[in-house]
Amino acid sequence: MDIPNTADIIIIGGGVMGASTAYHLAKCGIKDIVLLEKEEFFGTGATGRCAGGVRYQFSTEINVRLSLESLPMIERFKDQIGQDVDYRQCGYLLIATNEKDATTFKHNVDMQNRLGVQTQLLTGEEVRARLPLMKFADALAGTFNQKDGVVDPNSVVAGYVSAAQKMGAKAITRAEVTGIRVRGGEVEAVETTQGLIQTRTVLNAAGPWAGLIGEMAGVEIPIVPVRRQMFTTNTLKEIPEDFPFVIDFAQSLYFHREGDGLLIGMSNQNEQPGFDQNVDEEFELENFEAAMERMPLLERASRASHWAGLYEVTPDAHPIFGGSLVKGFNICAGFSGHGFMHGPVAGKLMTEYILDGEFTTLDVSMLDLARFEEERLIKEYNVV
Repeated sequence: MDIPNTADIIIIGGGVMGASTAYHLAKCGIKDIVLLEKEEFFGTGATGRCAGGVRYQFSTEINVRLSLESLPMIERFKDQIGQDVDYRQCGYLLIATNEKDATTFKHNVDMQNRLGVQTQLLTGEEVRARLPLMKFADALAGTFNQKDGVVDPNSVVAGYVSAAQKMGAKAITRAEVTGIRVRGGEVEAVETTQGLIQTRTVLNAAGPWAGLIGEMAGVEIPIVPVRRQMFTTNTLKEIPEDFPFVIDFAQSLYFHREGDGLLIGMSNQNEQPGFDQNVDEEFELENFEAAMERMPLLERASRASHWAGLYEVTPDAHPIFGGSLVKGFNICAGFSGHGFMHGPVAGKLMTEYILDGEFTTLDVSMLDLARFEEERLIKEYNVV
């Protein structure tokens, strides 16, 4: 598709945030939308490289409320958008192996229950009973929510992009943004590798690259890219159909069913910020060894595939929603590893903000860019 000369709204980043916003804007009757993606296909950046997990289990009310709005949108996705997204509600089982985490888990479950989320608090014994294939002698407590699970990220993005295009939005790949023209404190145009588009409204939904896009407009955005990697195994017939998404919380080590095998990942606490998306083979070995200690049958497993992606990390592990000091330059980024699951509602919220100047579905005004300078940070404990 040829790039247009002008647009009412330009969305930078064709992952779940950008695609969802394009869809929700188009649904509100806005036709002159351009969604720009630098890669060859939509959803191949951070969204396409994530583990696909969706959960209600967070430690802050705002993140739980985002899940309460967003996950039902994923449940209704096929009916409303016409795309199957393979939402498997296998449940997340978070496991605490130290007193600090166990105490925090109890507070989190109390808060989630108060908000209507049916998370259960488990004893160490109950954790061990649920995971006969795993070694968790040190488990002190666990939290489980059956409605947590796994969704196919690419299907969500494809569904939104296709639906937005049918309503008149333009979605353009291989269009890398190279500059943003600002005059008199207002957005004037977006420069891309395919040409210049004049516009008064930009949404920066570039995920790990959001900080770089901000620099182009003279807006400082405290988002850093941090590599996270995972691998899948060959068929493991011992893994039951109802195996949950297991998280060894202290190690940030996780397991979930992927096809007939497992997807396994672990956060490298020593990872330095950067855009490298190659797999660190040395750390992968550490991950495999830690996984084998928890699940001895992995000694017989082989690796089927592996990849790395980028988290878009903010200082408080919460996203940024809203405008900036440059008029017309808006931000929806910084979800710190749990953006995919909040993508559906994030696009709806940004549509409300761009069109009406306020968030009506859920008040996320406290998650603005200014909170970092004003030191209004909101810490998320349940980051994996």
